[in-house]
Amino acid sequence: MEFPQLQRPVDGKVTYPPGVKEITEKISNDEVVKRLKMVVKTYMDMDQDSEDEKQQYLALALHLASEFFLRNPNKDVRLLVACCLADIFRIYAPEAPYTSHDKLKDIFLFITRQLKGLEDTKSPQFNRYFYLLENLAWVKSYNICFELEDCNEIFIQLFKTLFSVINNSHNQKVQMHMLDLMSSIITEGDGVTQELLDSILINLIPAHKNLNRHAYDLAKVLLKRTVQTIETCIANFFNQVLVLGKSSVSDLSEHVFDLIQRLFAIDPCSCCLLCPSWSSSSRAMTVRSGWRVVRLLAKLFGVKDSELASHNRPLWQCFLGRFNDIHVPVRLECVKFASHCLMNHPDLAKDLTDFLKLLGFVRERTLDKRWRVRKEAMMGLAQLFKKYCLHHEAGKESAQKISWIKDKLLHIYYQNSIDDKLLVEKIFAQYMVPHSLDTEEKMKCLYYLYACLDPNAIKALNEMWKCQNMLRSLVRELLDLHKLPVSEANSTAMFGKLMTIAKNLPDQGKAQDFMKKFNQVCVREITRKLTFPKQPTNPFLEMVKFLLERIAPVHIDSESIRYP
Repeated sequence: MEFPQLQRPVDGKVTYPPGVKEITEKISNDEVVKRLKMVVKTYMDMDQDSEDEKQQYLALALHLASEFFLRNPNKDVRLLVACCLADIFRIYAPEAPYTSHDKLKDIFLFITRQLKGLEDTKSPQFNRYFYLLENLAWVKSYNICFELEDCNEIFIQLFKTLFSVINNSHNQKVQMHMLDLMSSIITEGDGVTQELLDSILINLIPAHKNLNRHAYDLAKVLLKRTVQTIETCIANFFNQVLVLGKSSVSDLSEHVFDLIQRLFAIDPCSCCLLCPSWSSSSRAMTVRSGWRVVRLLAKLFGVKDSELASHNRPLWQCFLGRFNDIHVPVRLECVKFASHCLMNHPDLAKDLTDFLKLLGFVRERTLDKRWRVRKEAMMGLAQLFKKYCLHHEAGKESAQKISWIKDKLLHIYYQNSIDDKLLVEKIFAQYMVPHSLDTEEKMKCLYYLYACLDPNAIKALNEMWKCQNMLRSLVRELLDLHKLPVSEANSTAMFGKLMTIAKNLPDQGKAQDFMKKFNQVCVREITRKLTFPKQPTNPFLEMVKFLLERIAPVHIDSESIRYP
C-alpha cells in the first residue's frame, strides 16, 4: 500500500523561507546550523491549514530527508533536522510527503536516534529534544509506520531508546509524553509482537530494575494504561513458555516466573493479566515446571489483597492438590505457603472450608517422610498456635477451632527421630510456653496449657521433661567425674555418659566426636569462648551451646517452684 501523494514540485527546485540561503554540503557546519534554525522556526509557525506554504515548502521537506541530513555527523544538525521532520509530519498529517517505505523507515529510525538526547536534562539543547518528543507524542507521528512491513524494528528501537534515557532528572511531562507515544503504538496497532513486548517486560526483571528504577516505573504505568490491549499478548507468552514448554519464543523465557510475580504486583486484581488458560492447563503446567510453579502460585495466592483464589477456583484446587505431591520440594513449598497464608493473610481463607482444608494439609505434613517438610509444617502450626491461641488475635472462637494444635505438636514427641523430639522441645519453649515471659505469666501459661492437654499430650510432655532432666543429670555427673583422679574406671564411666548424651543430640555421628572433644577441653576454656559470639561459627561450640540450651531449666526452676 502506497501513501496518498501530494503534488510533487515539477522542477524539483527547493524553496527556502525568506532570509534563508541554500543549505548544501559546501557550507560549514556552523552555517548549516544557523540556516536550519531559521527553517525550524518556519515549520514551527506553520499549521495544517497553511495550504500554500505546504505546497511551497514541499521540496524543502523532501530535501531535509536526504542522506546529507540523515547521515550528518554533527549532532546539532541532526537535532534541528529531526525537529523539522517532526513538524513536517504534523503539518502534512494525515498525508505524508514521503512516498517511499524505505525512506520513511530511515526517517523514523533517524528521529528515534535523536531522542537519545533526552537523557541529559542539563544540555543546552534539551528544550529542543523535549520539543521533538512533545511533537511526536501529540501528533502520534509513529502511527504512520503501521503501514510499513518492518515497522516492528522501528517501534522496538523507539521503546528501547525511551526506556534507556528515562531518569530521575525528568519531570512528569517527559514521562507523560513518553507514555503517550508508546501507548498509542500499542493500542492503535494490529497487535504487539513478542519482541516489542520483551522491550517492555525486560524493565520489570529484578536485575534490570535495580539498574534503572525509572524505567521500571515507566514500564509499570505503560502496562497499566494498555492492559486491555496487551494482556492477550502477555497471556500467550506465558502459555507458550509454561504450558507448551516453548522457551525459544522469547529471550526472557528464563525470567517468566519473576515476570508473572512483578505483573501481579502491578495489578493483583487482573487475573487475566497472569494467564487466562492456566485454569485448564494448570496440572500439566505444574508437572512440567515442578516446584518453581508451585512456589510462584504460593506467592500469588498469598500476596496481600490477592483475589486469585476466588477468581480462579480450578487453579486454586490444583494448587491444593500439590500438598500430596511425590516431590519433596513441591510439598515443602506448599507447607510454607499454608503457614504464611494462615499467619499473615487469613482474609485469603474467608471460606471456612478452605481455611480448615489448608490447616488439614499442614497437619498431614507433620508426619511427612522428609524432615524438611515435617519441620516446616511443625513450625507453621507452632506460629499459628502462638498467634491465635496464646495471644487470641482472632478471638476465642477462632482459638477454639485450632486448639488441637497443642496436642498434635506434643504427640510428635513420640516419633523415633531425635530431630522431631528436639524441634518439639524448641517449639514448646518458644511458642507454647514462651520462656521469655516473666515468671508469673509463664507459670500461668504452663498451668492452663497442662490443664487443657489430652492424655497422650500430657504423657509426651512428661516424657520430654523426663528426658531433659536425664540429660541434665548426665552432664552434671560428667562434670563431677572430671573432678576425680584419672583412672580406667573413671574413663569408662565418662565414655558411657558421653555416648548417652550424644544420642540425645542431632547428627549422632558428629555429636559423638564433639562430645569426645568436649571431654578433653577445659570447661573454663569453653565458657570463655562462648562469651564471644562474634567469633566465626564453630560447629563444636554450636553443639555445646545447643546442649546447654537443652538442659537449661527454662520453665521449672528455683524461682518458678516458689510461685503460688
